[in-house]
Amino acid sequence: MENNKKRVLSGIRASGRIHLGNYFGAVQGMLELQNKGDLETLYMVADLHTLTTPYEKEKLTTQVKEVILDYLACGLDPKKSIVFIQSMIPQHVILAYYFSTITNVARMRHLPTYKDKVKQHPKNVSMALLNYPVLMAADILVYNASYVPVGVDQEPHLEVSREIARKMNSEYGTTFPEPIRYETVGGYVPSLTGIGKMSKSVEGSAIYLTDTEDVIKNKIAKVPTDSGKGSSAPTQGGVATLFTLIELVEGQDKRKYYENEYVSHGVRYGDLKNELSRSIYNYIKPMQEKRKELESNPNYIKEVVEKGSSRAVEIASSVLGEVEEKMGLHYSF
Repeated sequence: MENNKKRVLSGIRASGRIHLGNYFGAVQGMLELQNKGDLETLYMVADLHTLTTPYEKEKLTTQVKEVILDYLACGLDPKKSIVFIQSMIPQHVILAYYFSTITNVARMRHLPTYKDKVKQHPKNVSMALLNYPVLMAADILVYNASYVPVGVDQEPHLEVSREIARKMNSEYGTTFPEPIRYETVGGYVPSLTGIGKMSKSVEGSAIYLTDTEDVIKNKIAKVPTDSGKGSSAPTQGGVATLFTLIELVEGQDKRKYYENEYVSHGVRYGDLKNELSRSIYNYIKPMQEKRKELESNPNYIKEVVEKGSSRAVEIASSVLGEVEEKMGLHYSF
């Protein structure tokens, strides 16, 4: 029986544990879409994208497993979603090559995300890094996915995916959807440093879903602050980070309370930081407990990945076959 449900695709790089930025920017959206019931959801560990920047091959297996564990601990359900590892689905790479034949090099080089990575890793500017958005387009379109729950920083890449879909449809008569970003309230989670977004690559920037209460308290204590009083609540810097985290884990009313305190009586940051640290820990504690259960059953993790990858290959093979036929790559002699 043909499945007429619209599809969802998202993934997180295999660069270690998931942090609050990943959770609120992507995983929360994955869960919302998974639980709608009227969509087919596919969620991957993006290990091929991990190779676009320097990585330690000895740690890769562990890092992939960490993401799978965090996915399941957060609530991704293999009975509702297809959970898989990107490199186990060769159709992604094949479709990315086909897409590269219609993609302009100058367009890729002018992407702000590419320029940022070049600055971060000037000695590791590879073709894989340049092709990152093309592979991301293949990740999405090899499943004809319509929705992509990712952070707002991925919007430039999604625009490339839409451009590729339009060009393929125009030149070859394919029927790719133009994927859109599924936005969550935490689409952009700021760094604990007060500069930029929460990131694994910046020391002291992130709170991980596996952090203990003491670790969280120490990290929050280091968030830069000001005098605690002003004419308006800050919209950037460490104080803005604290207010954003308060809204994410305690709600909008609590954020408004502290913002009002800031412009009236003043904020006592010691009290705020202690309360916020406890709230963050209480928010992620159920995930940590679930994670411990999963870690004691490695066979289950293996089964989830094998079943998910098998189903992903089935869908991707069908889509890729249609693309190859329309591109003239099915030969008959």
